[in-house]
Amino acid sequence: MATSADGFIARADGDLEWLTSRPAPAGFYGMNAFMRSIDTKLLGRKTYEVSLRMGAKFDSKSRTIVFSRHAPPADAPSGVEFVNGAIGPFVKRLREHSGKDIWLMGGGELIASFLDEQAIDEFIISVVPVFLGDGIPLIARRPRHVPLHLHSIERFEDGLVQLRYGVQNHS
Repeated sequence: MATSADGFIARADGDLEWLTSRPAPAGFYGMNAFMRSIDTKLLGRKTYEVSLRMGAKFDSKSRTIVFSRHAPPADAPSGVEFVNGAIGPFVKRLREHSGKDIWLMGGGELIASFLDEQAIDEFIISVVPVFLGDGIPLIARRPRHVPLHLHSIERFEDGLVQLRYGVQNHS
């Protein structure tokens, strides 16, 4: 996940210009290697819709699962599954299958729900050197205490810092 230096994944209205207008360095912060390490993407409905508007392509080469309380759209690409069940049992079933890593990508409510179910093993947080002052937080605010273990820090020429944390009750 990418966040502002003050912990927001988007402005309050969902705007991402502060993030998308940045020129990325060669290698795009290690994203190509990361994408080879996963075979399943989990998205919230809003993140899925924003991804489509930004030109993301979803196909059957990798599994994409969208968590939504709404019925799936009729024009959903093949390879995109929509689910609305409880997260705990879903993750248990998902982990029973062999495969590569799973990428959970936004938003703050979905991340919070997965944390509440102890269903996140690791965070890779790319901190963009900008303060927004207000916006959508990385994790929806509610009482919790989740200890993290720092695995690595990588600094990029443009000032972005990528932090890799293990969730202590999992790693």
